[in-house]
This record gives sequence, structure tokens and C-alpha cells, in this order.
Amino acid sequence: MNYYQYNITRPESQDETDLLIAQMAEIGFESFEETDSSLIAYISEKDYHESTDAEVASLLKPDASDKFVVEFIADRNWNEVWESNYPPVLISNECMVRAPFHNPVDGLPFDIVIKPKMAFGTAHHETTAQMLKYILGMEVTGRHVLDMGCGSGVLAILCAMKGAEKVVAIDFDEWSYSNTLENAEINHISNIEVILGDAEKLQKPMEFDLILANINKNILTQDMQHYTNVLTAKGDIVFSGFYNTDIADIESVANRLGLKLAATLSDNNWAVTHFKKD
Repeated sequence: MNYYQYNITRPESQDETDLLIAQMAEIGFESFEETDSSLIAYISEKDYHESTDAEVASLLKPDASDKFVVEFIADRNWNEVWESNYPPVLISNECMVRAPFHNPVDGLPFDIVIKPKMAFGTAHHETTAQMLKYILGMEVTGRHVLDMGCGSGVLAILCAMKGAEKVVAIDFDEWSYSNTLENAEINHISNIEVILGDAEKLQKPMEFDLILANINKNILTQDMQHYTNVLTAKGDIVFSGFYNTDIADIESVANRLGLKLAATLSDNNWAVTHFKKD
């Protein structure tokens, strides 16, 4: 998939940077990188439109509205990109997420190999890392699991490795769909069903004991009814992809749908929320 990359002069404070990221996520940006001087944001070609530049400029201070550069990023060899920029990631001293060109580490319970097709879903972002950490502490054996917005499939793969009976991984992005299939094969996982689509694909008789969704707040609140429709009684939903300041909004929608907050996790202002069906 093609992307537009926005290189923006980073705001002075972390709070301002976090707010800008949240606002850009609201208008369709999918992934962000922070450097000492820049905020780099990516929006897919299908979500980009003629007014996107103006929308981004409106989020910046008047004296900074011209301080961004836009570059069209065509499909590329993400193996080369990842190899040069992303080291392996160790989660809770139990799970390694690495590319095929990284050496395995002996003695770890879970070794996940992700062949990169795009620069997202590599466990380097706080939300993915936190979701992996949370899954490591959950009972997954024998359960039916949904990984909604699966990206690289890394969450689905960990659940399968932990003994889930069946895992369904869904994503609307064709790269993510094909990458999850490929990564499941690389990791010798045979019980993951990968579906190309969105929450409309969640139809009875589908039923899940555990639902994972690492997306953004707008999509989560929009689609939460679809998730609860296929969640078993006493089932668990773990959400991520939003900030601590968004928890109240997420919880409000969840409560209306019969979900009760069980636990939260936070890293660098990114949140994970665990809800149980009441």
C-alpha cells in the first residue's frame, strides 16, 4: 500500500506532541514516529484527500503551520527498512518479536518471527508492546480469540502459541491480510483464520471468549457494538491504540454495551483497557 509521509516540526512539549498525534489520528493518520526535532506521521493513500494538508496545518500553531513536508511513499522493500531501523523487541523477558534476519534468543518461551511488509505492527510502538505484555499475563489456553485490526498478526500469533483453540484475525488492509497469512506460516501456526474486511465481518454464529483490538478511539467506539455481539458471556475484551485521556470515553461506550472495566495498563500515555462482559 502507498502512503503519504508528513514530517512535522515537533511541538515544544511532549504534551503538545501527544495532543497533535491524537488529533491527527482522528483525521486518518495510522502511525507515528518521534525524533528529537520531528514528528513523522503516515496516512494511507486511500485516506489522503486534497484537504489533508489544510487539516494538518489547522492543528498546528499559526507560526508553525508551514513547518511540515509531505512525501509520497510508494510500496517499498520493508525488509530493508526494518533491518536498518528496527531491532528485535523483548517483552517481559518472555517473548521476542524479531525479523527473519535477527538471531533467536535461547530460553524464551515465545519466539515470534515477523516478516515485515510495512513499518507497523512490529512491537516497537507502545500499544503493540503493551498488548503483547497483557496477553502474556492472560489465560488463553482453549479459548476462541479475535484479533481485530491484526496488522502483522503478531497478537494472533502469540495467542496461538499460548494455546488458543482458534484465532480469527481481521484487517481491512490487503498488506496486513497477506502479511498475517505469511507470518502465521513462518511461525508454523495452523489455527489462525485470516479475514480481509472490517467489523461488518463479525456475524453470528461467530463467538469469541477473548477479543483484542489495537486500533484508534474513533474506530473502537464506532465498532464496539459489533464486538460485543460476538463476545461470549463473561468474555474479555482488551483495547489499545488510544491515550490515557481517552479511557473515560471508551469506558462510557463500553458500559452502555454491558462491559465493565477490569484493568488498565499505561506506557508513555498510551493506554490498554481490559473489559469483561457483565
